[in-house]
Amino acid sequence: MNVGLVAHDAKKMLMQNLCIAYQDILRKHALYATATTGKVIEEVTNLSIHKFQVGHFGGMHQIGALIQNNEMDLLIFLQDPDNKQRTQGFYDVLNLCDKHNIPCATNLPTAEALIMALDRGDLDWREMYK
Repeated sequence: MNVGLVAHDAKKMLMQNLCIAYQDILRKHALYATATTGKVIEEVTNLSIHKFQVGHFGGMHQIGALIQNNEMDLLIFLQDPDNKQRTQGFYDVLNLCDKHNIPCATNLPTAEALIMALDRGDLDWREMYK
């Protein structure tokens, strides 16, 4: 399955820790991330990540394109609620997840629940309809 990983600057260390904790599960899937998020995850986990541009310089649009083309199965987007300078691209991606019924986590507990569901196969509904 295709899993998107995005984190605001204040949440990058939290994303690193999440990926360290669940790297065995994440390793079984195709991972996509914005540039900086992907780099910090790779540094500590040795996971293979397809990296896009920096989020506010087009990376969020690239992730949005995968969602629009039905090529993303899950998005983990650890956002900083105190960040008052969020770009429209971040909101657009969350709206696309709602529009295309893509499971999306915006905080740690939801991310962990979705990763566990991913591991159990609960999100493999696409496989049933091939």
